[in-house]
Amino acid sequence: MKYFIATILTKGKKYDQGFYAESKKEAHYLAKIKYSGMVLKITESTPPLEDQLRRFKETLFSNVRKRKLKQDSLIAAIRQLAVMTNAGISIHDSLKEIAEATTDKVLQTVLGTMAEDINAGHSLSNSAHKFHYELGNLSLAMIELGEKTGNMAEALYKLADMLEEIRRNIIKFKKAMAYPRNVMIAMAIAFTVLISYVVPQFKAIFEQLHAELPIPTKILLFLEHLFNTYGLYVLAAVFIFVIVFRYMLDHHKNFRYKWHQFLLKTYLIKNIIMYATLSRFTLVFSELVRAGIPIAEALETAIAMIDSLPLQEKLLTVRQTVEKGGTLHNGLQETGLFENMIIQMISAGESSGQLDAMMQKVMEYYKMRFDAIIDGLSEAIEPIMLLIIACMVVLLALGIFLPMWNMGAAVNGRPT
Repeated sequence: MKYFIATILTKGKKYDQGFYAESKKEAHYLAKIKYSGMVLKITESTPPLEDQLRRFKETLFSNVRKRKLKQDSLIAAIRQLAVMTNAGISIHDSLKEIAEATTDKVLQTVLGTMAEDINAGHSLSNSAHKFHYELGNLSLAMIELGEKTGNMAEALYKLADMLEEIRRNIIKFKKAMAYPRNVMIAMAIAFTVLISYVVPQFKAIFEQLHAELPIPTKILLFLEHLFNTYGLYVLAAVFIFVIVFRYMLDHHKNFRYKWHQFLLKTYLIKNIIMYATLSRFTLVFSELVRAGIPIAEALETAIAMIDSLPLQEKLLTVRQTVEKGGTLHNGLQETGLFENMIIQMISAGESSGQLDAMMQKVMEYYKMRFDAIIDGLSEAIEPIMLLIIACMVVLLALGIFLPMWNMGAAVNGRPT
């Protein structure tokens, strides 16, 4: 939202009034209906500091209160909506019926509001966009597909299947992460106990030595001082950092872009994001092409549901290439995201007029690659986990025993 200042003339006097709007055109419209008098001019400006602080506080707490829909509830609601739509029941009545039947308060609010919007003349996709956070990009893309093809029931069935597949992958991911997570939590607790209660016992001995302590011991003593003196402050700082980080991700596109760039360079995470994105992109795109949607329009819809901004930016060049008269496979090749085998398959599909069938095979390939990454996740994490545990054990051992060895050497008359 942008901040505008409207100059109003009323009863022979001029005054300025600040307000927010999406664009200058909307600002003119809002000023006319909100304020009595003649609107002389509208200028875009920077919000006052107190107003910026107020909005920051509001959005900060709204982010904390925001709740995503439970995946099980969302899948069940979409399947119900698909069945009722297929039976000839109107979208409005179906949404209202499901909203009244569900026990999920968030889902009840979302579906109830969407039913009211449709009753007021809005399309389902326009109403769904209000709940981008709750529904997700994939749901929005498939609802849009249903409207474009005129077969909402089939699009909703397909959406439910895709969300079910995503849910299965999340469950597999959690199972793969369960053992490493539990080991790391146990090690973190043990390390904290040692730092908080065991290291202080040795601290008094080290202070009596009046000798230069080795670096591992200095690190341990620093951590002990930090935990026991500023522990609560550290926890508060971490909490504030998480809240501010979430706010920056939600409201600053440049910050979100740089964060997504960092994730795409991070070991293991980059492959998960890459293949999950390409799998969903090819899935939605293949469904759109199969439904007879023009390639440029299908690309626009499929790209819109991508969460990773750097990947979205690269794929947007494909649409530009196609709109300028270029081929799809050339556009995809220029992104550098697709393997040569995939480019050849798409080129063959374009030449033979069977692009939809070939895109289906491409989607299955990326789905297979993504499943393989999830299945091998536990093995891939083990080396990292072992390295972290080894570092913690070595730090504790050297930090405590090195001064002891030095003291023993001094007692025996050997140089330290």
